[in-house]
Parts: sequence; C-alpha cells; structure tokens
Amino acid sequence: MYYIGYDIGSSSVKAALVNATTGKQLDVCNEPESEMEMIALKNGWAEQNPNDWWTHVCSATHKLISQNKISASDIKGIGISYQMHGLVVVDKAGNSLRDSIIWCDSRAVAIGDKAFKELGNDKCATQLLNSPANFTASKLKWVQENEPEIYAKIHKFMLPGDYIAFKLSDSINTTISGLSEGILWDFTTNTPAQWVLDYYKISADLLPNIVPTFSTQGTVSMAGASTSGLAEGTPILYRAGDQPNNALSLNVFNVGEVAATGGTSGVVYAITDQLDIKESARLNHFAHVNHSKEALKIGKMLCINSAGIQYRWLLNNLDVASYDAMNTLAKSIEIGSNGVTIIPFGNGAERMLNNTSLGTSISNLNLNIHNKAHLCRAALEGIAFSFVYGMEIMKADGLASGVIRAGNDNLFQSEIFSTTIATLVEQDIEIYNTTGAIGAARACVLHTGDYKTFGDQIMNNDHIHTYTPDTAKKDNYYKAYSLWKNELEQLLNKK
Repeated sequence: MYYIGYDIGSSSVKAALVNATTGKQLDVCNEPESEMEMIALKNGWAEQNPNDWWTHVCSATHKLISQNKISASDIKGIGISYQMHGLVVVDKAGNSLRDSIIWCDSRAVAIGDKAFKELGNDKCATQLLNSPANFTASKLKWVQENEPEIYAKIHKFMLPGDYIAFKLSDSINTTISGLSEGILWDFTTNTPAQWVLDYYKISADLLPNIVPTFSTQGTVSMAGASTSGLAEGTPILYRAGDQPNNALSLNVFNVGEVAATGGTSGVVYAITDQLDIKESARLNHFAHVNHSKEALKIGKMLCINSAGIQYRWLLNNLDVASYDAMNTLAKSIEIGSNGVTIIPFGNGAERMLNNTSLGTSISNLNLNIHNKAHLCRAALEGIAFSFVYGMEIMKADGLASGVIRAGNDNLFQSEIFSTTIATLVEQDIEIYNTTGAIGAARACVLHTGDYKTFGDQIMNNDHIHTYTPDTAKKDNYYKAYSLWKNELEQLLNKK
C-alpha cells in the first residue's frame, strides 16, 4: 500500500510515492521537467494559471503509477503541500476566474501597509500575529478594487493547495493553518478574522469551509479520478503550505524545534506556543500543522530573500565550474575571509530589515591579496551570518531553540555554511534527505494521530549527518560575525 504526496511549487509540481507502512521513498518526479511559466504582466506582478498546476499533478500521478507498475487502488491516501499566500478565485461552477496571484507578486503591498496602519499594530500583532502585508486577503482586496467584474462572480477564494484538493474531490475547503497564512485567522477568538473581512469589505460567504489539517478532507470524485488517474474514493488526508510542510517533513512539531531551508531564498521556521508577538512586521507567524486551541503551536518564520541566489550569482560571474569547485576554493581560506565581508541582500526588499532594499555590498577588498577564493568564502559566511542575524531577531521575540533540522539542499550541503551557523547559534544542525512531496505523502499517517511512527520514518529513512559547533574556533567565528554585523548596521543607518 502507498501514499502519494504533491508539492505545488511555482517552478514545478513535485510528486512522491512512499510505502504506507515504512514511509520509505519509492519514487519522486517533477512536472514539467522544465521550469513552469510565470506570467508578469507588469513589474512586480507574478501569476500562474492554476489549471497548469492541475495538469502537472495529473501528469505526475500517471507517471508514478506507470513507472512503478502499481494499481491506483493501492494508493490509500493523498497529501498536499503548496506555495503559500497565493490567491485562486472560482465561480459557482468551480471555474477559475483569473490567473492565480502567487506568493511573489507584490501588487498588494500598499493595500496591506494601509490596512496595518489603520487597523493598528497592537491589534494586528495580538490577534493576527502578523501585518496584513502582501498576503492573500490583501490580494483579494486588490481584485475587488481593480477587477470588480471578476470579483462580482467569485463564489469562493482559495489557496493553491485548496484548489488542487478541489480539483481532486469537488469539495471546496481549507484549514486553520491556511487561513492564518492568508492573514485571516484570529488567534484570540479561534475563528476567522471577521474584522479583517469587514475592513476589506469582503463577504464571509467567500471563505471555504474549514477542515482539520490531518483528516479526511475529501475523497477523489469520479471526475477527479478520470483525469488524475487516482482511484475514485481515495481520501485526501493532509494539506499545508510549503513552509509548515517543510517543518513537518523534518519532524518539527514541538516548541523549540526549528526547521531551516537554504535554497534560492532562506527560511527559518521555529515552533512556539507564545501569542505575545513583538515582531509582527519583520517576522511572520502562522498556525502550524498541529496547532489547536488547546495546544498552541505557532510557526515563527524568518524569510531571507537573498540566500542561495547570492551564491548562484557568484557562480555565474566567476570563472568557476560548479558549486563544488566554489566550496573547495572557500575551504582554502581561513574563517573571516581575511577581512572580506559580503552583505548578501541583493534580491529586493528584506522583510527582516524592515523591508529595506539594501543590495549586495563587498567590503574590505584588497586587490593585492584577495582573490575569488576569498569571495567564495565571504559569500558563504555572509549568507550564514544573515541567518544568524535573523535568528537573533527571533530570539528577541521569544524563540527558544532546542534543535535545528534542515534538508540536504543547496547551502546546507556546504560544511562552511552549516558549521558557521551551528557555531554562532550554539546548536547542532541535523541534516535530512527529504523533500516537501515526500513529507506530504508521509503525513497521511497522521490522521490517526501516530506521530511516533511518522517521526521514526524520518529518522530511519532520511537522517544523513549532524553539523556540530566548532568550539575550538568559536572566537574566530564571532570575530568575523561581529565585523559583518558592524558593516550591515552601518549600511542600515545610512538608509
């Protein structure tokens, strides 16, 4: 018997097949094999056709069933992970009314900023745990203001994962975690934030029904089966946004546990049970997958736009063959890069820097003694330092970290990067070979409440190694970080 998991990203749809008993990964595929199209009609806009996601889900499903020579009836559950904060709107017949406004679209920034100012920081921080910002509710308000003819036809609005679940099952629903990522959940009343809807003049009738994160959220319909290749009646047992799902994939459920990713952007996602939020603008806070009124589990999230993209820029502009070659060069240089510092914020405004667009800066470069190896080391250190700086903000906002877990992706494959963070935050970093799609598939078992089996599956199948703090060279790391932090704060003071 098997579970199937989908990860609906903006680059591709990833699908994974796992053994339902052991959680062992059997197969993973991406659709399309090339990067998915993103529509940008204006500067700062980013849209995708939600029916393209559905097409790729179906293609991936057929591929997994065919390649593994299994029967669709042997798949006993479906888990869905998806790109967060997107907006899909459908009419009464379930037809998509426009392309989805996805997570990286910035058209609603001014709307969210105005709402934050008028609703008040205290109210937003206390009840929403966030600024409305450029999230789903603000994007829906943009449609209301700028496309009234489309808005008038809306029957329901959904997140990307809600839409895929709907296409599979013909049922329109969402989760508390999903509403919180749209900034539509009131944590003090444990209900949808009616006062936000009232402020935006959005009818509560447009909200999907709410189902538990781990439950039978719907079953595959006849229409869903005929297109997807899944068997009619297969239950959808789990759904979550990509960052809560990444944490789940790394067995991060409890207070003090931290999940980290180091891809194009960087994310630190930590679990807390505190509703006393000071940083509602620089950090995000969402209901985690196992959050409940009785047992608060809040995902405190730091996002760093300029992480892997900084290292990729260097790869593209230095005469170096690969990331491995860059890492080898970096290892030839001592901690601190002989004084060279790189401030790696060249990928737009950084939320943790109060939405400052700081750019990338290289300081203390001596043309007589420094070379590309120093730049490689300084880039890895600079990105690692930005994670540490962000975690200092999180700790000031109540984070008490106990364990850090990360996927074996991109930056966390670098010993320099991982050891730098481990040493400065004085925590081990456990590395796991898993993906969001695998995690979503395994999460199907959690509708039974069996967290121990789920955790054992991750430890037995995925753990690769653990980076530990380099206590012998701790002073060297702190000296390099202090220099970098001083350079950063000087730049911030000039803004």
